[in-house]
Parts: sequence; C-alpha cells; structure tokens
Amino acid sequence: MKRVKFLRLCLVLAVAVVLARLFQIQILEHESYVAKAAAEHTSLYDIVAKRGEIYMLDGDEPVPVVLNTTVWTVVVDPQVVDREAVAEAMAKIDKARWTVESVDEIFEDLSRRYLIVAKNVPRSEYLAFSEIAPAGMYAQSSNQRVYAEGDLAASTLGFVNADGVGQYGVEGALDEELAGKNGVLKTITDVNKVALSIGDDNVRIPAEDGKNIVLTIDRNIQKKVEEVLRQHMNDLGISNGSAMVYDPNSGKVKAMVSFPSYSPADYGNVEDASVYVNDVLETPYEPGSICKGFTMAAAINEGKMTPETTYVNEGSTTVDNWQIDNADVTKQLGTITMRTALQWSLNTGSVQALRLLGGSVDSITQAGKELLYDYYYNHFGLGQATGIELYENVGTVVPADSEYAYNSTYANMTFGQGLDVTMIQVAAGWSSLINGGNYYRPTVIAGYVDKNGKYTAVAEEEPVRTGTVSPETSATMRGMLHDTRWWMGDPAEYYFGGKTGTAQAIRDGAYVMDEFVSGYIGFGGASQDRPEYVIIIKMWEKGRTTSSEEEVRPVFEDLKMWMIDYMRIKPNTTGGAE
Repeated sequence: MKRVKFLRLCLVLAVAVVLARLFQIQILEHESYVAKAAAEHTSLYDIVAKRGEIYMLDGDEPVPVVLNTTVWTVVVDPQVVDREAVAEAMAKIDKARWTVESVDEIFEDLSRRYLIVAKNVPRSEYLAFSEIAPAGMYAQSSNQRVYAEGDLAASTLGFVNADGVGQYGVEGALDEELAGKNGVLKTITDVNKVALSIGDDNVRIPAEDGKNIVLTIDRNIQKKVEEVLRQHMNDLGISNGSAMVYDPNSGKVKAMVSFPSYSPADYGNVEDASVYVNDVLETPYEPGSICKGFTMAAAINEGKMTPETTYVNEGSTTVDNWQIDNADVTKQLGTITMRTALQWSLNTGSVQALRLLGGSVDSITQAGKELLYDYYYNHFGLGQATGIELYENVGTVVPADSEYAYNSTYANMTFGQGLDVTMIQVAAGWSSLINGGNYYRPTVIAGYVDKNGKYTAVAEEEPVRTGTVSPETSATMRGMLHDTRWWMGDPAEYYFGGKTGTAQAIRDGAYVMDEFVSGYIGFGGASQDRPEYVIIIKMWEKGRTTSSEEEVRPVFEDLKMWMIDYMRIKPNTTGGAE
C-alpha cells in the first residue's frame, strides 16, 4: 500500500514537473521558442536584380549587343539525397559545368548541408535535370551575360566576372548603374531549405533592375573600322593598333577599337591581361607631329604668325646646345612659309612657332612656354581627364613653371614628344581646333532603354568651353591641314584634312631608334566650313620602326569615303575647298 502511495506521489510530482515545464515553454518562454522555430524554417534570399543590357546604335536605332540569359546553379544537401539519384541527375549536366570532380566528392563531407555542384547550367540541361532531380537537390536561377556581337568593341564593353561584377570598359566603369540593387525575400522553407509559398508574415523588398544603356557607338562604323584596321595590321604584320571615330560637333564617340582584342564571353582565355585595356582611353603616348597643329594654332591665335610667315629652314635647329633635326634634313631648305613647314611636317617649323609665340625670332622664352602650356592644357585639354564616362588615364604635360620645363623639353613638345597624352585627349582637343573653337566633353552615352523597350536619348550637351581658338584661327587651321594632303588627289566635292604623327618609343627611360609609335588624325566633310567626323589611328610594334605616312595614313584613306557614304553627306557641288 505504501508502495502504491509512493508511486502515486512520484507520478504527481512528475506530472507537476511536466506541467511546470510546459507552462515555462508555452507561457513564459513562448516568444523565444516561436522565434527559434521560425529561424529553423525561415530563410533570407537575395532577389537578384536583372543586370542592365547594353545597346549600340544602328544609325539612329538602338540594338542590343550585351544581353542576359538565364542559367542555373545546382545545389545539393548531401545528408538527405540518394547517391544513385544524384548521379543520374548530374549526368544530365555537361561535366564542364560541374564544380566537383565526381559524384563521390559530394558525399565526402556529410556535415555540409549546402553544396554547389554545378554552375551556369543552360535551360536545356536544367529542364532535363529538373525532371529527375531528387529531394535535397535543386537549382537556383541567375543571369549570365551574352555578347551578341562576339568580340566587337570588346575593349569598350568590358566583361562581367564570375562573381557578377563588371570589369573594364562599360561593364566596369558603369557597373553600379548596370547592376541595379538586389532585393530581399524572407520565406518559409522546408527541411532542405527549399522556399515554400509566400505567406503574409514574409518580407519582400523588390529588386531594382539595372539600367539599359545605349552607347553612342554605331555598330556599323565600329565593324567597319575594326575590319579595315585589322586588315592593314595583318598585311603589315603589326600586332598593336587602335582607332577611334569621333563627332567633332558633339563629342560623341562613334567607334573605338583596340587590338589585340579578346572575347568578353570567354574573358579568361587570354595570354596577356593587357588586352583588356582600352588603349584609346587608358594608354598615354607621345603623339608626335600631330601636335604641330596645336602649336601652330596657338601662335596664329595669339597673332604671332600667319601661315605665310617665313623662316629659314636649315634642316635642323639648336636648342640648349641640343640639335633638333627634321625627319629628312634635305627637304625644303631655305626660306619657307609656316604653311610649307606643316605640309612637310618639319620639326624646325614647330620649334620656330614656339619662338614666335614667345615674341622672339631666334629664342625660346618663358612667355612662349607659358602660352604653349596654356593652349595644350587649358585650351585643348591635353594631360587632363576629358570626363568621358569610362576609365581613362590622364598622362602628363610638363607645366611651364616646372623645374623640368627646359627649353629643349618644350621644343620637343611642339612636335609631340616629351609629353604623354591619350588618343581621346588628342581627338577632343583636335576637334575643337577644327570646329570653330568649341570643346565638347567626350561621351559614350547616347541614352537609355526602359523596361518597355522605349529609347530615350540624353540631351545634347553644350560645349565645356568655347574659344579654344577663334573661328578665324579654326578656319585657317582647317585650310593648313587640308593643304598637308595636297598630293592625295581627294575628291573636289568633299573636304579632307589631317596630320601624321611619328614618335620614337621609350624603352628603359630613354628614346630608342628601333621602335616608333605612328599615328594619323584626319577629318572629313562636304566643305571647309563643317568637318563631320574625326578619325584618329595609332599603330606600333615592339622593336619595329613603323611609318605614319606609309602604314597608318592608308587606314584613314580606306575609311574617309566610306564615312561620307554612311553618313549620307551630300557633296559640295561648288567644290570641296570652297
């Protein structure tokens, strides 16, 4: 009897303990356990924003050149899946997409609950996989970039890396704008962390998709320039070349080429990462005699000389006890005009223009150097950022008050050596030189396409500055640059001008004679009054002496009339030189 009473007492005490514990759990600690339960079955997921697409222009119409496609990442929970079922499902996926060496590797560590076993699975393989995927094995969708035009404009476009981050070019410089902002989803999940239906208590912050950007690049011009430049480089056996087509009346870049190139869709398959660099924007160089146009424009604009001002050309001149020779010391010896000096690209002529700029006939003065620096840097924008939306280098133009601003340094600068600038700087400054004195900020952004496919162009920008030269000086320079082509036999109903530029390369801090960087810049239009386009080209080969006249200028010749036809520029029936 006593034993029964004892057992009853124990039972009562046990029930009391249980009831007390239930009271503690269900009443006193209710909220804590609800939170723990929710944590076990609730997960936070990123809602991945759709990356903005990139368009080029086809005439006036935007066409997509960088798009998105849906791909899948396959995930396994090794603790709950069947090995044979996993092997069967994995067989539906190309092994090149696997992130594991074998199915056995999936089960080597059973403490893992979330293991990625395949990436970038395309739709066809995903559908085959999803039909037989066992519980605990599922796929998550994401976006992958598709470069519809292959390697067209690769250095301008850039690429998106494996982490979804834009690198180089438009993809890198405008990554934040293209990427958008991911959203957040808090949802109830099953034991395998698979999201179930959305309930009232779930939190959803929508993703903000990236912007669809339309570039000023014209797809047809880009293709033509790449085709022509590549053909010339192949014929000459030259490995490096760059070119750009530029609208001198708006600052819009119509084509931008940098060779050697690569495939953005296969960006890892390169031998040298330097191919990612956009040479037009990011590689400062010495543009050579192209700068003679800037130097003579400064002297003319300051009223220090005219195209008919004369000097005595002896084939060379001396500055700071350093002899500066013309490329050919036998050309045009004696008393000649500055127009002739530019036609024959004489170094003695540009040095003389610097002397005249400083108010002297036979000496380089501090005043002359200060004026030249003012025009190079402040008027034409050499040695400073242009403000283009992409990555760019600044380069260096030695200030006139620098301890390194020797007379010989500035003499060199008159014919494009002793300074480092970029092709985009040269093209933008050159455009202001020939368009009447208006400097436009270079741009690659034409507008945007909204989610409904509507294209909205950005407003035309006003010049950043006016009066880089006077309209009269600009007209004079167009005439002088036209005269450099006196022997070319250009069609009379159109008007062309240009200038070659060859500079000795620098190796180990010193100029060398066995390697040149050669270039050409030219413009074209129906009449002298309005140039419609500017084309700048550069070629070089390590350890090789290239020729601006014989190897680079022909690229412009192959493009000049194609651009006239493509832009539908009507001929000037009164004659191109009128």
